[in-house]
Order: sequence, then structure tokens, then C-alpha cells
Amino acid sequence: MNTAPEHEPYNPCFPGLDPNLIFFYAGYFSQNIINAIGDAVRLRLEQTETTGSARRKIFSTFIEMAQNIVHYSSDSLTPPDQATLEMRAGSVMVSHVDGTFHIICANPVDPSFALQLEPLLEPLRVMSIEQIKEAYRKTLRAETCEHSKGAGLGFLTIAKDSSAPIEYGFEPAANGMQMFTLKATI
Repeated sequence: MNTAPEHEPYNPCFPGLDPNLIFFYAGYFSQNIINAIGDAVRLRLEQTETTGSARRKIFSTFIEMAQNIVHYSSDSLTPPDQATLEMRAGSVMVSHVDGTFHIICANPVDPSFALQLEPLLEPLRVMSIEQIKEAYRKTLRAETCEHSKGAGLGFLTIAKDSSAPIEYGFEPAANGMQMFTLKATI
């Protein structure tokens, strides 16, 4: 029996689930998990009436956010000095509301790392798309910082693909950590 209103798709596995939700995962992330859930996100996006360009931007943003969780979340099942096969906690969500996609991730970070993130993120909120693209090209040509796991391209990629300024925040979390949240709109 289909009890959902006619304007909402019926979902027999999760009745009452927000029909705007494309994908949600909360738990531990690893490269293998990113690959698997990346396939699910790709398939869900193919079911929408979204252009190939928009799907690419959404998928790219999702991957960048998931990579940031694997590399920088303070909630880790693997030792902090382990550089491969990392497994760290966070969440990521993709939703579609009124023709706009929202990709949101959250993960705990050490307060000292939160202080390092803000000067990287705040300029991206006020830069024009041309300035973001130029910073992206400049970063591609620059040498990689030895402590960075992505040469600083992740946030630039997310900002470059976003149709609105990125949003971010830090809230107190368990064990003295800060919960870092990042939102992109496409």
C-alpha cells in the first residue's frame, strides 16, 4: 500500500524519509568506503534530471569532503601517524531542494586544527569565481606542503564547483574537540 502523498516518491524501505535526501552516511570513512559509497552517490545522481556538468561537480565535491574526513577527522580507528589505510569518523549528506543541491559534511577536529582551517576557508567565501580559479591554478603549480595530504586543492575545488559561497562552522564536540561542518551549494 502506497501511503505517501502523490507529490512525494514512495520509499518502502524508509517510510517518512525526506524525499529531498539523495544520500546520507555517518560512520567511519576509508578509501574503500569512499569508493563504495561514491558508486551509490553516482547512481543516485544519475536518477535525477541533472546535467552531466552538475553531476560532476556534485560528485567531485562529495569526494573532496569524504577525503577530508579520512585525512583530518580527529576521531580515528587507526593510529594518528598512519598515513595509509586510514579510517576516520564523520558524516556526509547530499540533498536536492528546489533545483539546488546541498552537499554537507561534518567531522570532529582538534581545536588547534580548527584554528588553521578558518584562514583557509574564510577568504574562499568572499573571492569571486575568477579569483578562486586563479588560486586553484596557482596551487596546482606550487610545490606541495609536506603536512598537507591534498596540496590545498580540496577546498579550492569545492569552492570552484559551488554556485554560492561555501559555508562552514565549528561547534564544541565531545572530548574537547570541535565539530567542523562544511556546506557547498551546486
